[in-house]
Amino acid sequence: MTESQQGPRARYREQTRAEIKEAALRQLADGGVAALALTRIAKDMGLSGPALYRYFAGRDDLLNALIRDAYDDAATAIGVAAAGAGAAAHGPRARLHALAAAYRVWAIGEPHRYLLIQGSPVPGYVAPADTLERARAVLGPFLPVFAGGVPGAGVAPVVAQMDAWLTADTAVGDWVAEYAAEAAGDPAASARALAGALLAWAQLHGAVGLEAAGQFAGMGHEGGALLVAQTDMLADAFALA
Repeated sequence: MTESQQGPRARYREQTRAEIKEAALRQLADGGVAALALTRIAKDMGLSGPALYRYFAGRDDLLNALIRDAYDDAATAIGVAAAGAGAAAHGPRARLHALAAAYRVWAIGEPHRYLLIQGSPVPGYVAPADTLERARAVLGPFLPVFAGGVPGAGVAPVVAQMDAWLTADTAVGDWVAEYAAEAAGDPAASARALAGALLAWAQLHGAVGLEAAGQFAGMGHEGGALLVAQTDMLADAFALA
């Protein structure tokens, strides 16, 4: 049902939920997850505590919504980059650079949201099961980049593990086929695609995560240049042109 088809009460509810999430994001930006306080959100919005709980069942329910939104926005940013770099004139190496750059731009632009989805935001919190599919949507555009690569000896063990994963979990093959049609039904291409995407995720999380957390402060390099160098090394490992 579109927003225009919803009744006034439903539209008001969705608007209020959006405002609550915006207030929560401001708290996250100011002080991280530790600063997230539903009572303060309610006070800032002129709501009573019990009234706020009509929109979110508790802190974890609100975190669930924020995490889902963050994954969806990151996937959109990567998808836009993939579409822009999908022309035939762009080889797999150029596409990989475009995707890595888009990931960094999103993360550095909203570090509080990036840090929210990388790891457990608070002790004891368990993310909802549907975040797996959202995380795979972020990584999906990386899969076709590596499907036609030629893995070197250094990454061959990872490729072998991905081949075993494909055998053990048919849903993984479906995920690869959704984003890399050229790898559908080709176990070797699917294993290459998975290995490349996994290694890309690890490198991105390392370089971008350190930058988003402010760990590069006072060091004599620029985060974008580091990411370009790392991306080129990964492209070399798969002989991407």
